[in-house]
Amino acid sequence: MWWTRLALLTCLTVLFVLTLFHEVNSASVSDGKVDKNAANPQGGLRRIFMQENDASSFFKRRGRRSVKTQDEINAEQRQRLAADERKREYHEEQRNEFESHAEEEHDEQDERTREKTEQWREFHYDGLDPSYEYNRHTI
Repeated sequence: MWWTRLALLTCLTVLFVLTLFHEVNSASVSDGKVDKNAANPQGGLRRIFMQENDASSFFKRRGRRSVKTQDEINAEQRQRLAADERKREYHEEQRNEFESHAEEEHDEQDERTREKTEQWREFHYDGLDPSYEYNRHTI
């Protein structure tokens, strides 16, 4: 029974969205034309969206195998360069984090070794300086 409520709620939500945006029946592709209705309060929507027949002619004008314009090539190149820069920054950050972690581990290991050596020397200290046991010469 819960699925009927879910379906009803979904339908009501879709109906609300459709009634709210019933005037916008177009694609969100810019044609590069300047809109004459910019002073209109809905001028922003008219500049972003184009009418449906204009959108279909836009896609017919530019086929799949047609040559790209220099602006499109430049935009794609800028996107590639930006993505490469983001990757480079990410990997550099990861490398720096690993190096700092490795350095901390190394420092901790040195500290533990130093403490163990110090404890061993205190335990084996025989009161002589330098220690007789470890500095005697065997004949």
